[in-house]
Parts: sequence; C-alpha cells; structure tokens
Amino acid sequence: MKVLIAPDKFKEALTAPAAAAALADGVRRARPDAGLVLVPVGDGGEGTGAILAAARSAREQVVTVRDPLGRPHAARWWLTDDATRAAIVEMAEASGLALLAPAERDPLRTSSYGTGELLRAAATAGAGQILLCVGGSATVDGGAGCLQALGWELLDDTHRPLPVPVPGGRLTEIRALRPAAGGPVRLPPVRILRDVDNRLLGPDGAAAVFGPQKGATPAAVAALEAGLRHWAGLLRRTFGREVTQWAGGGAAGGLPAGLAAAYEARLVPGFAEVAAAVGLAEKLAGADLCLTGEGRMDGQSVLGKAAASVARLARAFGVPTVALVGSVTVEPGSTLEDLARAVGVERIVVISPAGLSHAAALAATADNLRYAAEGLLREWKPAR
Repeated sequence: MKVLIAPDKFKEALTAPAAAAALADGVRRARPDAGLVLVPVGDGGEGTGAILAAARSAREQVVTVRDPLGRPHAARWWLTDDATRAAIVEMAEASGLALLAPAERDPLRTSSYGTGELLRAAATAGAGQILLCVGGSATVDGGAGCLQALGWELLDDTHRPLPVPVPGGRLTEIRALRPAAGGPVRLPPVRILRDVDNRLLGPDGAAAVFGPQKGATPAAVAALEAGLRHWAGLLRRTFGREVTQWAGGGAAGGLPAGLAAAYEARLVPGFAEVAAAVGLAEKLAGADLCLTGEGRMDGQSVLGKAAASVARLARAFGVPTVALVGSVTVEPGSTLEDLARAVGVERIVVISPAGLSHAAALAATADNLRYAAEGLLREWKPAR
C-alpha cells in the first residue's frame, strides 16, 4: 500500500514538514508495511517559502526589517544559485500575524513595510526574478507600507509625505503617491503566490473576511474597507489599473493589489507553483491513499487553499484523499459531509478530542495527528 502524505501547516502548531512527519508516524503504527511518500505543501501562505527553498536548493538569507508594528525583526528570504537567481520571499517572515502577541493584533495599526524591505533586499542582491509568497499576514493595508519601503512616498492633503510606515487604519489620509528622491526600487519580474481568490473589496474582500482573523472589530472592519476603497481609487488614478477586479487582490490584506498596480507583478495560485516545484503529480502516481490536512477547514478552504488543491489533483489520478484537520467550521444548514464534498475529500477527520481547549489542542497537535492517522489506517480498506 502506497500512502502519499501532503499536508499544509497547522497554523500556530506545526509546520507542514512537521505535520507530515507526525502523520507518517501514525501510518507506520497501523501499517508498518506501507510505502510512504512525504510531500509537505503550501499554498502561498506562511511556510511556503521554506518548502520552495528546499525544493529548489535555495540558500537562506537573513535581513533585519520592520515587523508589522515597526519593530526591528530578523527575517529570512532565499536565493537560488541557478541561472534564474530566483529570490523566494515570504510575506509572513516580515509582516506575519505569528510575529505578534494576541493582544497586539490590530490591522488598523499594522503595516506591510517589512515585506517591501525584503523585496528591496532581493533586488539589491541581484535577483533575476522574485517569487513572493503571501498569506498569514497581520496587515490590511493594501500594500501601502510595502510600496513605501520600495521608494514610494504617500502624500497627505498638504502634499507632504506621511510618516513611515502608514498603517491600515490611515489609508484615507493618503491623497497621492509619488516616487521618493532617487526613484522607487527597480524590481525584477515578480510572481505573487496567492493562497486565496478573494478580491480586494466587498463582503468577500480583504477587510470583511480576513480583518476579524487579524484582530479587527466590526467597527475596524468598516474603517479598513473604507480605507481600501480609497486606496484602490488612488492606485487607479496613479497607475491606471483597476485593482478591485483581480482574483487574489484581497489576499494578505490586499498587498497584491498595491504591488501589482505599481510593478505589474503577476498573481498566480500559490499551490500550483508549489506542486510543480515538489513534483506532487509525479509522486501521486500509483498511490492508494492521500492524506492531507490543515489547522482549520471551512468554506475558505475551497478557494485555493492547499488541502482542497491536493484533493483536486489526487482525484485526477484516481487517488482517494482524507483530510485530517485541527478544527472545522460548517456553515449553518450544512454538514461535515457537505464540506467534505465541497473540498473534494472522502472524509474529514477532526483530530482534536471534544472538549479540549484551543491552547491544549495546539500543544497536542502532533500527537493528535499520530493517533488520528493510526486510527484511520487501521480501518481503511483500499479500493485496489
């Protein structure tokens, strides 16, 4: 029996490689004879940079940048030694939600400035192209801070530069953009690896969907939406691009909208880039079962997230997939089976025992994955 193990990270608990190792331990306990293929994946969110770097033998670089609240922070990025000299940059390394304590999370106060500093470092190092992994950010600033770090001044109504960095809660104060002295940083071609399809504005946009996950109150969500709408108008007038219609423009607090407006960066599905880099399709061939998973599965999981994308690819090879998840949110009127069908998996296994606190569930994630995988494999009957 060949089992392919391809989980995403379990946010705040395990990286994708650590989750894959825990699942493999559980499978071995139940089926010592099973052939295991471990292929941890990502969708553009946190952890994707390290997976791509490993697949492409890229060298780790470290640079001090500003974290989401403007404090000094040592962030990683990676550079390949091949002819492409591709830089792999992960937004979460500089502007990630995981860099803040729960009490610090407030997208009215946070900025993507540090991500711009990472992009600047990659350009300065002579990168021939940049892969920017977005997702897991603490920000809803439309990429305004990122552009400031790349040499764009954001002007107030007196045509004076606003302070650096401008956080998400002050976008409505921006009246114009202009290149700073010396001009903006020249970037090589950039591909933005997005983890969701959400557009910038509206009920499915950056503020409404992701603001609350980053600490925004209902009043803050309304303020962030107004700021992003104002910012989108400025981007349209400055660069001639209508950013509100781009699939994925609302990812990572709208950073793709600002960056792609100023630099014509391409937005691409992050999972497809990762799957190609790690050879997922080739490794699925001949598998009898695929195990995937993520920290939380909900309606957003079908919009470009890794677990659903793994299941979609596995289905093309006739391989059944089971998703093991830390928690699940089912829409009113729907069932767990309805969500499983939407995601494209045979079943969803919630690994956390009922009644366990959130903190305890996070601490026990590795063990819970082992136990759940062992139980699944003991009763699993392969179709072939």
